[in-house]
Amino acid sequence: MSFFLSLLLLANINIQSLNEEHSFIIEVENNPHQFAEEMKSDFPRVEILAVYDTIFNGVALKTDTYNLENIQRKMKIKQVYRSQTYQTQQQPIEANINQSIPFLLPEPLPFTGKGVKVGVIDTGIDHHHPDLQQNYQGGYDVVDFDNDPMETTIDQGMPTLHGTHVAGVIAANGKMKGVAPDAELYAYRALGPGGTGTSVQVMAAIEQAVKDGMDIINLSLGNTINGPDWPTSVAVNRATEKGVAVVIANGNTGPELWTVGSPATADRVISVGASTPALKRPYLYDSFQDKKIEMIPMQGSSEWQFTRDLEVTSHKEKAKDAILIIDRGKIPFGLLALEAEKQGAAAVLIANNEKGIFQGALDAQVSIPVAAISKEDGEWLKQHADYLKLANEHIQDTITDFSSRGPVTVNWAIKPEIVAPGASILSTVPNGYQALSGTSMAAPHIAGVLALLKEAHPNWTPKQLKAAILTTAKPFPDFSPTEQGAGKVDPKAAIETDTLVYQSLLQFGKLEKINEQRIERIVVENISDRAQKYSFSLPKQQQDIRFQLPQTFTLAPKAKKELEVKMTVRTSQLDQNIKQGYLYLNNIPLPYMFLTETAEIPEAMGLEFTLSPIDSAYQYQLYLVENAKKLTIDLYDATTFAFVTNVLELKEPSTGVIEGSVELNEQKGEYIANIKIEKESDETYDYQVPIWLE
Repeated sequence: MSFFLSLLLLANINIQSLNEEHSFIIEVENNPHQFAEEMKSDFPRVEILAVYDTIFNGVALKTDTYNLENIQRKMKIKQVYRSQTYQTQQQPIEANINQSIPFLLPEPLPFTGKGVKVGVIDTGIDHHHPDLQQNYQGGYDVVDFDNDPMETTIDQGMPTLHGTHVAGVIAANGKMKGVAPDAELYAYRALGPGGTGTSVQVMAAIEQAVKDGMDIINLSLGNTINGPDWPTSVAVNRATEKGVAVVIANGNTGPELWTVGSPATADRVISVGASTPALKRPYLYDSFQDKKIEMIPMQGSSEWQFTRDLEVTSHKEKAKDAILIIDRGKIPFGLLALEAEKQGAAAVLIANNEKGIFQGALDAQVSIPVAAISKEDGEWLKQHADYLKLANEHIQDTITDFSSRGPVTVNWAIKPEIVAPGASILSTVPNGYQALSGTSMAAPHIAGVLALLKEAHPNWTPKQLKAAILTTAKPFPDFSPTEQGAGKVDPKAAIETDTLVYQSLLQFGKLEKINEQRIERIVVENISDRAQKYSFSLPKQQQDIRFQLPQTFTLAPKAKKELEVKMTVRTSQLDQNIKQGYLYLNNIPLPYMFLTETAEIPEAMGLEFTLSPIDSAYQYQLYLVENAKKLTIDLYDATTFAFVTNVLELKEPSTGVIEGSVELNEQKGEYIANIKIEKESDETYDYQVPIWLE
């Protein structure tokens, strides 16, 4: 299981029993408090979990599908959202000494985050940890509904550590020092045992943090809905409207495009991707074949340290003192490794069962090293197995493979907006320290930097704080805007900047004509006490794109100026259907991106079904990225792939959340749901979802 905190709803279809209760968010047109009072009167058995009047106009409630049907018929509501499950997603660790803080802050700064309130919405915080207790100021537990947001302990269920790790990166102040070691830490426990929770809990935690007057909120969590208007995205945007700077991890499902999910898709927040600090990464090498085997050590794995070459085998009977290759399957990684350890294996490589490599975690205490490799490398090793040498490579200032990429669907926004160290980050955990990797670890670096900025500039708004870090970022030369946004954060430069550029990510959108001109507007503010001259660097001439950039200009002290950046494109001459790059105003990066009609985008996601007890129909819900001519859902047998039945056929569905009810003949067992989107252009888009019907 990877470890950024990403919602695992992606296309699981849950068929619910008649009396089983679930949590829902109901968005209302009018006063949510009045709605809640009417609910208590008309539906006394429905449990009101939270009332949202600050970040989201609605009510969270817990009920069964019978009551929900009646509520939908009787009450005036705008939208119903099934509460989604969130789960922490740690990336595999590498047990080296953490250098991310000195890497980010190579010299001491005169600011430490003193007096700045940072809320960590996560699994809680071990506020007894000696490196955190000095800065911990309180919070709230929306899982147990009390004032003690402690991490889940072993006697309460599967223990957690994620929130404590995040908090340490922000403001550890003891043996370890965080980015802002004097910031005030507040914990909002939205995720319970095993690091799981619901969107209801996340929304309630955001609401509480805003009402408690946080300056900054860190959410190292997300989901797989790549759309800008899912409820959690709406909530975090409204938090920024209330004066709170919101930092969100971009996700751990890279390296493909379109993998960012809500709430990192929100346009007013700061979405953070993961880069690498200076570190050593282990790999295996076959000198005879000149073959390098990339591997990702699993979370909880022992360190890969061998001074001798090791034989590699896929045969269990030959596992003693060798590296055993095991194919990934349904058996947990920890059990596979324990069995290999009993057989005397020196280490384990788990080969993926589909193309590419993966990230995983051990759910058992194993004393031998365990790592993931790609399916391709696994097959190669089985055919060429010999003795391998363990080596290390130095990496620095790259974007990690696991870091989710943009852009965002619907509004075609560039995400992430900034990157920070997220690989092998050593930080506080209950009873000690541990190295973890993920955009969960990158986001708190940015939250800490914002705390430094807020101390240096206490009157700055979230918009100004965001502009400061994007204006002064440094793009890596070999990575694109949808991988790194404005680039690597530079805390010192952000604090000392004399210019702020607003709307600096040039999002030209989706082009539909052969020749088209688009205009994006930016605002440049001179915040210094002296006049400043600004000029654009002329971009490299391209046959398919022409930029018309403003002439050189001068801004008086404290003056602002709105500028138009014009782009003319001949789509017929483009060699890529997603085009991106950087313009520069002085040395300020202005990432740009646009796409054409031929770009492949995910057309739908997040399919769910809920059984309606009244008429034996199923309520469905999914997210549609663009208007379509027709949407079809069919069921196929999971073993034979034979067609079983048509579930749904909708004509001309519109962009956004699609919901309704359908009749479905009773089926039992495992199926594959095929979702087909037919567009007006007669193009089709298909994706498949495994489901289990009781």
